[in-house]
Amino acid sequence: MYPDTQRKAPVLLWLLVFGTVLLWSAIAPRDRLTWWLEVLPALVALVLLGVTRRRFPLTPLNYGLILLHCIILMVGGHYTYAEVPLFDQIAQWTDSSRNNYDKVGHFAQGFVPAMVARELLLRLQVINGDAWRVFLIICFCLALSAFYELIEWWVALLSDEAAESFLGTQGYVWDTQSDMLLALIGAICALGLLRRRHDRQLARLQPAA
Repeated sequence: MYPDTQRKAPVLLWLLVFGTVLLWSAIAPRDRLTWWLEVLPALVALVLLGVTRRRFPLTPLNYGLILLHCIILMVGGHYTYAEVPLFDQIAQWTDSSRNNYDKVGHFAQGFVPAMVARELLLRLQVINGDAWRVFLIICFCLALSAFYELIEWWVALLSDEAAESFLGTQGYVWDTQSDMLLALIGAICALGLLRRRHDRQLARLQPAA
C-alpha cells in the first residue's frame, strides 16, 4: 500500500482543489436550487472518500478522476449546464444552437464510474473473467446514467422552476438518449485508454481486506 508519507501531500492538494472550486461554485450561482442538485453528488463523494480513505484507499488515478468529475459538477452547478460561458463561445464558433457542456458531464458520468467500478470489481474479486467484467462495468454505467435521467425527470415533475436549469435539454428532443449514449462511450473509452495505467497502480496496492 502507498506509504502515508507519500499520500499526505496528494490528499491535501486534492482537498485544496476541491474546496477552492466548491467555494467559487457556491458564490452567487445562477440558480441556488440547481446548484444544490448538481453539487450534491460531489459532496456525497467527498464524504465517502473520507470515510473509506484509510480502510480502502483507491488508486491515485481514480482519486484524480473523481476530483475531475466533481469539478465538472461544480462548474455546471455554478452556471447551470446550459449556460457555461466557454461552451456558449464554442457554440458560436461551431454555429451550434445549444450549449453542450451537459454532454461533457454525461461523458464523465460513464468515464469516471467505469474506472471506479473496475477497481472495486478487481480488488474485491467480484468477477474474474475480463470479458464479463467489462460487460458488467458497461451495464453498471448505463444503469447509473438511466437512473440519473430518472432523477432529472422527478425533479422536473416536482419543480417547474428548476426543471429547465437542471435538465438542460435546451429543446433537444433526443437529449436523454444522447446523454446515455455519451455515458456508454465514456465507459468504453475509459476501459480502453486507462486499463494498463490502472493495472500498474493496482499492482502497488495490497489486496483489500
